[in-house]
Amino acid sequence: MLFEDLSLSKSIQKAVFEEGYLNPTPIQEQSIPIVLAGRDLIGCAQTGTGKTAAFAIPIIHQLHRIVGSSKKAKQIRALIVTPTRELAVQIGQSFDTYAKYTNLTQLTIFGGVSQNPQVDTLKKGVDILVATPGRLLDLQKQGFLDLNHLHVLVLDEADQMLDMGFINDVKKIVKLTPKNRQTLLFSATMPIAIRELAEMFLQDPAKVEVSPVSSTAENVEQRVYFVEKTEKRNLLYHLIKTEGLSNVLVFARTKHGADNVVKALRKKDIPAEAIHGDKSQNARQRVLDAFKNKEVGVLVATDIAARGIDIDQLPFVINFDLPNIPETYVHRIGRTGRAGNGGIAISFCGKDEHPYWKDIQKLIKVDVKTISDHQYQWHAGSPEATSEKPKNSNRSGGAHKSRKSNASKQNKKRWY
Repeated sequence: MLFEDLSLSKSIQKAVFEEGYLNPTPIQEQSIPIVLAGRDLIGCAQTGTGKTAAFAIPIIHQLHRIVGSSKKAKQIRALIVTPTRELAVQIGQSFDTYAKYTNLTQLTIFGGVSQNPQVDTLKKGVDILVATPGRLLDLQKQGFLDLNHLHVLVLDEADQMLDMGFINDVKKIVKLTPKNRQTLLFSATMPIAIRELAEMFLQDPAKVEVSPVSSTAENVEQRVYFVEKTEKRNLLYHLIKTEGLSNVLVFARTKHGADNVVKALRKKDIPAEAIHGDKSQNARQRVLDAFKNKEVGVLVATDIAARGIDIDQLPFVINFDLPNIPETYVHRIGRTGRAGNGGIAISFCGKDEHPYWKDIQKLIKVDVKTISDHQYQWHAGSPEATSEKPKNSNRSGGAHKSRKSNASKQNKKRWY
């Protein structure tokens, strides 16, 4: 299929063509016709699958048809809610790109910066608003936002919003929107809590799932090192130096852990930076730019912050800490081996993390190569004999059973 087969306006086709898009990705091919038809949608797709375009392109098509060349005051007709500032910026840039030959305008709002420029733009009027939950609710409470004319609501990276504790904020936001809206929910994983969220807010949604969360790219070479927890930093330095690794994305479980890894590398003259939620917006953007420009060889990130990293040619991913949710492992290593390129995913497994590794293996069903000829191995016992299930390994994400809202049961008049 070609993009020109999707019945999109010539303005959008021109913008897409200039970006070098000829064939839609699977998530785009399946989702765009559903969104154009006005149906609610649940999309499950890993990073790098093109899901932003899967909702941005049809939204622009619909709004361009509705707004046309109207000179009336602009009103917020599409709202995209996403968990991090980096993601919000990327989504906003995508809307700018695909809508550049229309008269649609978008604004991206997030916390950590002055609200004044954002408020000034809101007063002038925008068609599309991309927002993080906190800043959105803050500006709404101050009376700067009117969502009564909203046509479509997008909840992007829903699983990460759940992990970051935004679930109550999301519920508040949904209540501020018209009941006859179209709702699109996208998530890299689909835990029970996300399915319950979909039942609450979506009406008879179509479901699209591509690259199942249990699959890992065939062009990514996976390796695992069973290593003493106290020796992980030494192993990381050893690999970087002896194998000449550069442009490496390292995953740490916590913000504090990420900072400590960076400090240890810098002491050995390895240029490294950390990116996580405690960094200011300007600092995070500076670090990302430096990493993309290869001014920094090692970027250490938490899972939440990494959702804003969009790099096509990333050769190495290292799991310094294993995730306790197997699907997160798939999401992490999906950062490499993109756009047809090869990649290497390396995992460090401490004794306390071995149950996590067993869960990951059950999910991916891949015989990952074990590297045993290194000096930092476990000192005694085999992984199977010495490990116990770590604490706080709840894979449900702390989900609570929710009742289906009355709003989702009502018949809704669509805006399309």
